[in-house]
Amino acid sequence: MKAQDATRRDTLRLILAGVHNVEVEKQSSSLADADVVGVLQKQAKMRREAMETMSSRPEIVAREKSELVVIESYLPTQLSRDAIADRARAAIAAVGAKSPADQGKVMQRLMPEMRGQADGKVVASVVGELLAKGGA
Repeated sequence: MKAQDATRRDTLRLILAGVHNVEVEKQSSSLADADVVGVLQKQAKMRREAMETMSSRPEIVAREKSELVVIESYLPTQLSRDAIADRARAAIAAVGAKSPADQGKVMQRLMPEMRGQADGKVVASVVGELLAKGGA
């Protein structure tokens, strides 16, 4: 507030409101770190979707992008596509997946360990690509 950064202030207020809503929903006075990260991820996803749907309105896209930068500064570092591919290969081998039809099994095994570290859409696309190539 002292820095007069209205975007950061307003974004943090929205995040705190989201955390409060989850606290009320769970009937808890405080959330675990994983729950707070979940709120941050949900807020980031909302900003990304808004940027896609409002692509014809550059002023809204710019505002959403600046809010997304603030939100992402509080999220854990996201894994690179190569790191996701390495973990996906290990999960494919562990499950014994051979074709794209086995993608659900791989995702079911992979997503719990990737939660908070990678976007589910990116993980799904990497797994799909690897399975389309023959499972490795």
